[in-house]
Amino acid sequence: MKVLKFGGTSVGKPENIEIIYRIIEDTCSRNNAVIAVFSAFSGVTDELIAISHLCAEKDATYLKRVEGLKQHHLGFIDSLFDANSKTSVVKIINKLFDELREIVHGIYLLKELTPRSLDLVMSFGERLSNTIIHDYGKLRGLPVEFIDSRSLIITDENFGAARIIQNATEKNIWERFRNCTGIKIVPGFIATSKEGISTTLGRGGSDLTASILAAALNADEVQIWTDVNGVMSADPNKVKSAFSLPELSYQEAMEMSHFGAKVLHPPTIQPAMDKNIPVRIMNTFRPDFRGTLVNSGPGKNGNFVKGVTSISNIALLTVQGSGMVGVTGISSRLFSSLANVDVNIILITQASSEHSICVAILPESVKRAKSAIEREFALEISARHVDPVVVETGLCILAIVGERMRKTTGLAGRIFNALGEKAVNVVAIAQGSSELNISIVIDKKDEIKALNAIHDAFFAKVTTVNLFIIGTGLIGSALLNQIRDNYQNLLTDHALELKVIGLANSRKMLIDEGGIDLDVWKKTLEASPQKSDLARLLKELRNLNLGNNVLVDCTASADVVQYYEKFLTARTSIVAANKLGNSGPYSRYIRFKNLAKLSNVHFLYETNAGAALPIISTLRDMINSGDRIIKIEAILSGTVSYIFNNFKPGTLFSDIVKEAKTRGFTEPDPRDDLKGRDFARKLLILTREIGNPMELEDIQIDPILPENCQTAESVDSFFKELKKSDYILTERLERALKNGKLLRYIATYEHNRAAIRLMEIGPDHPFYALRGSDNIIAITSNRYNENPLVIKGAGAGAEVTAAGVFADIFKIANSVIKKRSF
Repeated sequence: MKVLKFGGTSVGKPENIEIIYRIIEDTCSRNNAVIAVFSAFSGVTDELIAISHLCAEKDATYLKRVEGLKQHHLGFIDSLFDANSKTSVVKIINKLFDELREIVHGIYLLKELTPRSLDLVMSFGERLSNTIIHDYGKLRGLPVEFIDSRSLIITDENFGAARIIQNATEKNIWERFRNCTGIKIVPGFIATSKEGISTTLGRGGSDLTASILAAALNADEVQIWTDVNGVMSADPNKVKSAFSLPELSYQEAMEMSHFGAKVLHPPTIQPAMDKNIPVRIMNTFRPDFRGTLVNSGPGKNGNFVKGVTSISNIALLTVQGSGMVGVTGISSRLFSSLANVDVNIILITQASSEHSICVAILPESVKRAKSAIEREFALEISARHVDPVVVETGLCILAIVGERMRKTTGLAGRIFNALGEKAVNVVAIAQGSSELNISIVIDKKDEIKALNAIHDAFFAKVTTVNLFIIGTGLIGSALLNQIRDNYQNLLTDHALELKVIGLANSRKMLIDEGGIDLDVWKKTLEASPQKSDLARLLKELRNLNLGNNVLVDCTASADVVQYYEKFLTARTSIVAANKLGNSGPYSRYIRFKNLAKLSNVHFLYETNAGAALPIISTLRDMINSGDRIIKIEAILSGTVSYIFNNFKPGTLFSDIVKEAKTRGFTEPDPRDDLKGRDFARKLLILTREIGNPMELEDIQIDPILPENCQTAESVDSFFKELKKSDYILTERLERALKNGKLLRYIATYEHNRAAIRLMEIGPDHPFYALRGSDNIIAITSNRYNENPLVIKGAGAGAEVTAAGVFADIFKIANSVIKKRSF
């Protein structure tokens, strides 16, 4: 025998009844008997409660509401029955509504709604739905029989949440069903007292009805049919990546249902668990889906944590004071005072010092709970041995559940690390010695963020890093192409998804939580109606609340740098190709680094000096491992490198500069490269990385160009003046060659002094053999004293710089992956 229960959403539409009977028929074909428990049609119980309250308020509109409810049920009949077959069922429904009108009219006349009266009114929901469903089964020619659950389930008179009298109920059920065959239709939720008064079983009452029937008859299985695919790992309305759990233990199911998993209700599990009867949660609208099996084992999912759930709105009451320490009976008095005013405690936590006790309760209970506690401890409060009760509202409880959590080290650390990553403050913590559940109280505004963070920490098979890329010029475009081309490799080899969800240039902006299609990003960005607005981008980022966010600055804009602090404060990592942030005031440079550390995010900028060459990271590694930098020599401008590497006898300096401009190696005005200002910014960043608090003005720049070239009014005028001045640099080259040396424009740092000079170097210098537009740096340190550490390679070009930015992004992604590894 199997017991099947169908909830209100399952029977919410007439066409659903056809689906349900196919399920019942299929089950019956493989079992001698099936008991089908049905709730009221969707929304009907709430409507009956509303009608009752209208009557108590002497509001005559209740009559229209009753008539509307009647028409709703007749609509079901019209959809399921033809004209010739519906006469008898319509007659029964009319009779039930006549009875309902009499009862609610009595409430209207007396202007009084008692819990007993409300239970009686609510019972009509199940009586009406089960009557229609039973008669439709007869119409289909099935061996159906209607059995009123009020003749089976006996309760006390705690109306609204009546408690079942076990022995009497089991005796009734056994006597009625011991030779059961066919299909029995039984209303859920409703019962009767010993005196024959209608009662209801409270929230989840239909589930409990099914479980009680199964336990009394030692059924093979209880099936709870609803509108979702079993018990989910989290609420899918709050966690999009939630998935159906194939198996749960009874204890896990009770913990998850207690803390907000709506598919199951805690009382449902107990009768089945007592008799070791499996409970299966199924989807009415996907009957072939396996659903969730709840039984005695911990399940074979392989996960330490089974699910993350929450209670969305709670209040925390704190009782504390020096007079509580070492005093016996404090807890007993506290809990008794709350029990006396019918306050249910959801969570309890107490410091080992015994100085304070916190209890979590529902917000509607706060006023009477606070009054009850302060009455109980009035003498201690007046003597200042106990403080007045502290009430905190606007909170929620997260519950992390799993039987395999028991004796597994590192789980709590993983949970709190996930919350810390999202800047979620923990207000209170509770964990029983069974280690089945870790409960955490947090601010309600952080609920969804926290649920997703913990769910991802334990269940995410792919790590997603969300990118907001500013700047779609040469470097930005190259980066987007590299991300697109490497997307599948990263997914396959590293279980890493780099998702570009924000894109902006100087004119337009595009945000897509699902990810921007990088095959058509140019077209999509151009078509976007949103104007570029960093303030709005920041606001959208906060609203999306995604986590693992990285702002990628591929611009040379000071305006973008002005927002770094706000993005870092919003716990967004930054990868900057833009040098302006780190070459501005030293105080701002330090502030960026400190903010990143404080927010537990990254601030990376490898490409600020040497494009993709590992210069900054190498300097950091040397310093962090205890080395001391003595001297730095560097050529960190691809433009300058190309010009002087090609300035040879028989060539004119002006011609080399013009050739470099034609080949796109220089800025539109080559003086921007040759003045050495950008070169100086790179040197400044390196000196700061090794601990020297320099400003840009502290760097001595010896100009390459004579004054007449620097002050020329236009680029054309500049080249004319440069032509006139060729002899100056030609003479310097000839002198150098005469001495067996070459000219190189070199940045140096030594003895806390930094300069950029045009220098003559010989064959023994590591820069002598430099070719093309390569960058090079020589680092002399305590460890690299006799032979400096030399790093050389391409230091310019969009593809190379984009690759350096990509590498920084991957470093951040890799740190996230490592944190999630268990």
